[in-house]
Amino acid sequence: TDLIEHFKHNPAELKYKYQNELHCNEVAILPYYIANLNIEFTYSQIMNEYAEFPNICFVDTLDNLGFKQTHKGGKSATGNLFDIAMTAVNTERVKAQNAKKISVIIGNPPYNANQLNENDNNKNRTYDGIDERIKATYIKESTAQKTKLYDMYARFLRWASDRLDENGVVAFITNRSFIESRTFDGFRKIVAQEFNEVCIIDLGGDVRANPKLSGTTHNVFGIQTGVAISFLVKNAKQKGCKIRYLRRPEMETAEEKLSFLASNQLNNLAFQAITADKNHNWINLSDNDFDSLIPVANKETKAAKTKAQENALFKLYSNGTNTARDEWVYDDNQTTLTAKIKFLLERYGKQKANGIFDNSIKWSEALKLRYMQKRQELFSDEQIVKANYRPYCQRYFYVSELLVERFGAASEIFYGGNSIIALTGGTSNKPFSALTTKTYTDWHFLGDTTLLPLYRYDENGNRTDNITDWGLAQFVTHYGVPTQPITKQAIFHYVYAVLHDPIYREKYALNLKREFPRVPFYADFWQWANWGEFLMQAHIGYESAVPFALTRANIKVAKPKAKLKADKTLGEIILDEATTLSGIPAMAWDYKLGNRSALEWVLDQYKESKPKDPTIREKFNTYQFADYKEHVIQLLAKVCTVSVQTQTIVEAMKILNR
Repeated sequence: TDLIEHFKHNPAELKYKYQNELHCNEVAILPYYIANLNIEFTYSQIMNEYAEFPNICFVDTLDNLGFKQTHKGGKSATGNLFDIAMTAVNTERVKAQNAKKISVIIGNPPYNANQLNENDNNKNRTYDGIDERIKATYIKESTAQKTKLYDMYARFLRWASDRLDENGVVAFITNRSFIESRTFDGFRKIVAQEFNEVCIIDLGGDVRANPKLSGTTHNVFGIQTGVAISFLVKNAKQKGCKIRYLRRPEMETAEEKLSFLASNQLNNLAFQAITADKNHNWINLSDNDFDSLIPVANKETKAAKTKAQENALFKLYSNGTNTARDEWVYDDNQTTLTAKIKFLLERYGKQKANGIFDNSIKWSEALKLRYMQKRQELFSDEQIVKANYRPYCQRYFYVSELLVERFGAASEIFYGGNSIIALTGGTSNKPFSALTTKTYTDWHFLGDTTLLPLYRYDENGNRTDNITDWGLAQFVTHYGVPTQPITKQAIFHYVYAVLHDPIYREKYALNLKREFPRVPFYADFWQWANWGEFLMQAHIGYESAVPFALTRANIKVAKPKAKLKADKTLGEIILDEATTLSGIPAMAWDYKLGNRSALEWVLDQYKESKPKDPTIREKFNTYQFADYKEHVIQLLAKVCTVSVQTQTIVEAMKILNR
């Protein structure tokens, strides 16, 4: 309708465009009819005559690949048009649209990566054709371990890129994550190959990345996800790709952003010319020696078939455990967890074979698939273990190949005893951190958590060093042959210490957000290795630490309400209306994992809150802080000791010669 209005002063041109050059699709029947009425009404008001709009198709755009695709080797793949077009008239319209050269594609694709509730039975469906293209392009060229590049807006970008003529423009309003997210590094590489100009207006408003922002105040759509406007231009006569970027101020309000857009033309904006780095980053480019350091892990080494192909310290790395149903398979109380799992398995086993799933339990894509495969499982007490749910917070966990969505490489890591370095993943918005573990570790433990084990195990339980011979050789060569031979375990400790080094974290902050860590060769190897060993023992053994001498103050309250709040200025923790802990040294708050101190992680995980799952809320909501109060007091005192020990070493790191 805006385009029709745009051409209202030239009726002849408008009539031709209306009949031949303007196309649109709609996938839901009511919006289809509303759109059709709006278009025809707008045209009739301008032209003073009614004319049917022949170019609106009732079709899911992502299903329609019946055009000659523009990528190399692309060809028409019409499939069964009747299946996607419903009627003979509509089928002809789809065919007519597919025969056209499309020069401009405008859209505001959906933003969601995952449906919020699998039980709604309306999950984002797969689109095999588009998803194969994404896999062959964006994902193939990505370095990310886990990707959500089957988002709807990524699918529409892929579809539009293929659909566009060799000369044309894609103009989209989308999530802004493609600009700097590691998950989209492959996307950025491919876009620069497929287009000749990329012009981006970054409107910010990413509330998840900056808690100081308000979605209703700072986001143009009043949502939590940042927003960007992109113009992707193909020009057959131009070689290479020019990338231009404009960022609106972080704290600018939505009203100010909209005013800016309304009062400026594209060709008058002061864009910044972007030169991507070798990793296809567009903004916040680092200028340091990171690439010269020793890679901790990479895809090439993980996939290597021979030792000669390995060129990183660690052979195996894996994501943490992703359950897709935390409230069902974790619990602070073993008895409650047992009851939940038995209920879950019972309801799972009683499903009817009609494709409609019992919403009293938490379904997911993988669990539905396993049900269709007729997989079953009996409850076993032996499958209940203690697992690392969040920093300094272990919970009972039910180890189940049926009920847990993805284990990562759990069988290779947790078969026998192991020591593991958990890292904040490069796809997380949280500040980089590292924490050692010995057992199952949740994917959200540190934020999209990556695990680097000291050992790995084969299917028979045979143990192998996970630090490569290549990695050992790098250290031995650099440090010569000291009187104390360098071992793989010492390198493991060295890496752990370096990842805690505040100078290292500050210098390579941008790199650590985007890729696996690399480590330098510091002057005194054994000082760092010894620090790493001490930190590992303290962090793994925190429950055995000597409690810090905190002062406990109590007042009489019949049923004290839980608070679990920290006052860093006063060095206090208010547990509930009756009890306060004081005497917490300032440096204890400085030991942070992500955005929280270790002490604050404990407080956060023991707060009382209503479960999100309605069945858990109704049947299994037994948690009360009062039942764990004495345990939490002891835990806080021990974590306080570990925090002070850690920060003492971190402060010593700052002044050591590198």
